[in-house]
Amino acid sequence: DVLVVTGSGMVRRGQVQPMLDGFDECAIRYTLQTFDHPDPTSDDVEAGYKTFKENGCKTIVALGGGSPIDCAKAIAFGADYNGDVWDFFDGKAKIIKCLPIAVVLTLPAAGSEGSASCVISNDAVSAKRGVGADIMRPALAFMDPETTFSLPPYQTAAGVTDMIAHICERYFSGQGPALVTDALAASLIRTLIASAPKALADPRDYEARAAI
Repeated sequence: DVLVVTGSGMVRRGQVQPMLDGFDECAIRYTLQTFDHPDPTSDDVEAGYKTFKENGCKTIVALGGGSPIDCAKAIAFGADYNGDVWDFFDGKAKIIKCLPIAVVLTLPAAGSEGSASCVISNDAVSAKRGVGADIMRPALAFMDPETTFSLPPYQTAAGVTDMIAHICERYFSGQGPALVTDALAASLIRTLIASAPKALADPRDYEARAAI
C-alpha cells in the first residue's frame, strides 16, 4: 500500500490522476495525502503520519517538487516515532531509520529528489529548519522532462534560479579550490543559463527541459 504525497494544486490541475490511474491498472492500493502550503509544515507531516498509519501504508511516493518530497521524507523517517515531528528538527530526536521513498519529479529546483536533506516549517514557533541523514535519500526518482512541460514560466524561472543559488552556495564555500567540482558547478550554471530561455520560449522543448 502506497501513501501518495502531493500538493492540492496539482490535484486540481489533473497532474496527479495519470499516476493514480497507473496504480489502478497495476492493482496497487494507494491513499492520497495533500497539503496547501508552499512549504510543508509540521502539521502537514503530522497529518501524513496519521493517514499513513490509519491506511496501513508500507511505502511513500512523492509527486511534485521539493515541498511534497520534503514532506514525504519527514513522514518516512518519523512514521514509527511516537513524539512530535518537530523533535527531529529541534535536536530532541535522531533519524535512525526511514521508510523507502519514490519520487515523480514535476518541478526541478532544489534537488530534493536526490538529496539527503529535508526542510520543514513550524508555524507555531515561526521557524523553518532542516535536517540531514543519508538514510532519507529517495530510493527511486523518475525525472521525465515531459512532466515539466506544463510548468508556468514563473515556476520554471524560479526553479532555475533556485538551482543556481544552491550551486553557488557550494562554489563559494570558502573551503578552498576543488578543481573537478568547481568545474562541474560552472558547467551546470552555464547549462542552466543556456537552457532556461529556450524552455521559457517553448515550454515543450524536450532538450531544454531535459538539461534543466
